[in-house]
Amino acid sequence: MKDTRPFPPLKNDNLLRAARGEVVDRVPVWVMRQAGRYLPEFQELRKLHDFFTVCRTPELACEVTMQPLRRFDLDASIIFSDILVIPQALGLTVEMHAGVGPVLPQPIRTPEDLKRLTPDGALSRLSYVGDAITMMRHKLDGRVPLIGFTGAPWTLMGYMIEGGGSKTMSKAKAWLYDYPEDSKLLLNLLTDVIVDYLEMQVAAGAQMLQVFESSAEHLTKDEFLVWSVPFLRRIRDDLVDRLTKKAVSTVPLTIFAKGAGHSLKEQSELGYDVIGLDWTVDPVEARAAVGPNITLQGNLDPQDMYRDPSELHTLTTDMVHKFGKSRYIANLGHGITPQTPIASMEVLVDAVHKAL
Repeated sequence: MKDTRPFPPLKNDNLLRAARGEVVDRVPVWVMRQAGRYLPEFQELRKLHDFFTVCRTPELACEVTMQPLRRFDLDASIIFSDILVIPQALGLTVEMHAGVGPVLPQPIRTPEDLKRLTPDGALSRLSYVGDAITMMRHKLDGRVPLIGFTGAPWTLMGYMIEGGGSKTMSKAKAWLYDYPEDSKLLLNLLTDVIVDYLEMQVAAGAQMLQVFESSAEHLTKDEFLVWSVPFLRRIRDDLVDRLTKKAVSTVPLTIFAKGAGHSLKEQSELGYDVIGLDWTVDPVEARAAVGPNITLQGNLDPQDMYRDPSELHTLTTDMVHKFGKSRYIANLGHGITPQTPIASMEVLVDAVHKAL
């Protein structure tokens, strides 16, 4: 039965204020993959449950989402899920293999394989994510905002064709040139499902959304502008249009295109409220590229989390000073890595909050 209780009032809204360009009490900080393998309690839970079982079971997804909040004074939670739930909902098998990561044993090889995809009913097959979001909003009791997310079309296309992660995305890139019309067909299909999915997340209670274009680094600037940007724009425009027509308040939207520092100006013209930066981008140059009216998020190198605590504290403080207190959300420049010391998260969060 759907939970229709009103959500508890928000006590710490610094994340949303930063996204909207409003004054904040302190620089907000959260970390990509903050609920994950670096936490021993996450590892214990994973001994009992398959990865996608956790994703598909709202009680387990909420427990994992809450784990980092019990340890650290974070300013946001992000629902525990995975970008590859969309290919699953489209009929592809996705397995999580220890030491390997996601594996799609029957990837899309040729345009003929697109007929195997089942977009009809895909949203209903993702309803567990909405259930987890609603449940999590109540469990948070207004402590911090809850972020929902999705993979972007090019990134999802890459996994679906490569059959898993890839250091080159050579098969997916070959599609762009061998089958350009079929590539557009697939990217548009994914965009349609993503808009449905994000709309559902907002309806379920997500207070902010992030679109992960994690494989942007495999595209040149020209390729990024052709095979990523139009679909990122449509996600934002179609979602806002739908919410507006239904008189539903829009939520801040973040685009994180890893490796697309070459196109920050173009990203700033897509209508997203926040642009996430990977660790290769200079904060001062990023601000000059996007202008004063967009919030920046990032961008400490995840490897810096292995440094001496005093060194990490200095690096974090310097980073916050470069970005400034206005229109800034502190984060890593990619997801936290599995062997990261717990103490480093404590240092990071403390340094961000005390920097300005």
